[in-house]
This record gives sequence, C-alpha cells and structure tokens, in this order.
Amino acid sequence: MNKRQGPTSIPQETKAGADADDDDRELVARCQKGDRNAFRQLFVRYHRRAFGLALGVVHNPDAAQDVVQEAFLKAHRHLDGFEGNASFYTWLYRIVMNVAIDHLRKQSRSPTVDYDDAVAHAEEDGAPAGQEAILPQLLGGNPVKELHRKEIRDKLQTALAQLSPNHRAVLVMRELDGLSYEEMAKVMKCSKGTIMSRLFHARRNMQKYLLELLGPRRDHEV
Repeated sequence: MNKRQGPTSIPQETKAGADADDDDRELVARCQKGDRNAFRQLFVRYHRRAFGLALGVVHNPDAAQDVVQEAFLKAHRHLDGFEGNASFYTWLYRIVMNVAIDHLRKQSRSPTVDYDDAVAHAEEDGAPAGQEAILPQLLGGNPVKELHRKEIRDKLQTALAQLSPNHRAVLVMRELDGLSYEEMAKVMKCSKGTIMSRLFHARRNMQKYLLELLGPRRDHEV
C-alpha cells in the first residue's frame, strides 16, 4: 500500500530536510541553555503547521489554538528530554496530536470504544479497494467535483466530528497526513494492531455517518 503524503505529514529525510533538522537541533540546544529567542524561532517556524494538525482533529479554531498553546508549553517544559533521535517536528507532532486527543476526550460525552487487534488484520492482508478510499466509494468515483460543494464539505466535517477521539485521530493521521502504521503507533503509544483496528472501525463508522448525512446517491447528481 503506497503511503500518501499530506501537507502536515511527518517530514521525510531529504537533503533539505536534513539541513532543517540540523538547524532545529541547534535551536533546541540553545533553548536547553536558556535561550528564549531560540524557542521563539521554533514556535514561529512550526506554529502554523501545528495549528493545521490540531484543527484537523478538534475542528474548532479556538480549541485548536488552545491545543497548540498547550502543546508548545509542554514542548518547552520537556525540551530537556529531546534527544535528537527524531526531527523536532516529529517530536512536536506527537505532542500536538496527544494534546488534541486529550482535548477531545475531555469534551466528549460518549465513551471511547476500542476494538480487538484481530478485527483489522484483513486490511494488512489486502482489504477491498473500496474500503481504503472512503470518498470515491461514497461519491461515485468523482470526489473532486463533489468536494467543491460546500454542502458536502460541511457534512464531511459533521461526520468526522461524530467519531470517537481515537478514531478521529487515526483517520486524520492516515488519510490526511499519510502516516504509516508504525508512525501512528509511535504517536499514540500503542501497538500496530491497535492502530489497524481503530482505523478499520473509523473508516467503517465514517462511511456509515456519511451515508446517513448524504442519503442514497442519485446518478444524475454525479
């Protein structure tokens, strides 16, 4: 299965990326020595990307700003624990995602339901193509045309908001950010099997909610 890349995905190692990582590590080293301006530079560099990630999970600009603020405070507080084994943004990404999930859990009135690891193993062995691509299956193979309609976009947001915090998080990480199962497991600190199970049920529930919101598709609408 090819990994999709998104605008907020964890950066891959390229020459330019390696140079940026080295620059980040230098800024972190200065921060660890008490240089406040260095951390301000990291904040300016990654605030917008962190906000985009948080907004994708919490779907509220004010809440996303709160998530980003708390995430950067945590990053600053635990900066001594950054060892440089991963890039600074990878490390920050995990903090932002976990803070966003915690925010959803605090706001959610319904309990989060997880499933047994074995449920999703069909995907690892090769799931049906339609199960991997939620939007083309629902919108008749022409998602670009449909996604330009405000009504569809609004209903997508409504359906995503109905998912549990864990399910929303894995869907954002996989479908929007293009993270691998291994990367997602590191972010959420669980097994790959648990990630697969959550993603399986997140996609299934997303399909169900969208079908309820959109109703049966009529061919003349496509």
